[in-house]
Amino acid sequence: MRVHLRYFASLRDAAGIDSETVEHAGDACALYAAMATRHGFVMPRERVRLALNGAFVAWDHALRDGDEVVFLPPVSGG
Repeated sequence: MRVHLRYFASLRDAAGIDSETVEHAGDACALYAAMATRHGFVMPRERVRLALNGAFVAWDHALRDGDEVVFLPPVSGG
């Protein structure tokens, strides 16, 4: 399936891009692991929130072709 990924904050910095479209056959956990390997993410998945098509979802939520997947790391600021 083809999914569109968006990255924010430290994940965007590590990837060097803010979005990309990829082919992926697994679940969101496997997708994050693949992107962590590709882009050198050091943030453990347990610290990242997952949004799917504009809504926060659990990591075991099924992915579908054409989904927009957003990985959101914790952000601090003032």
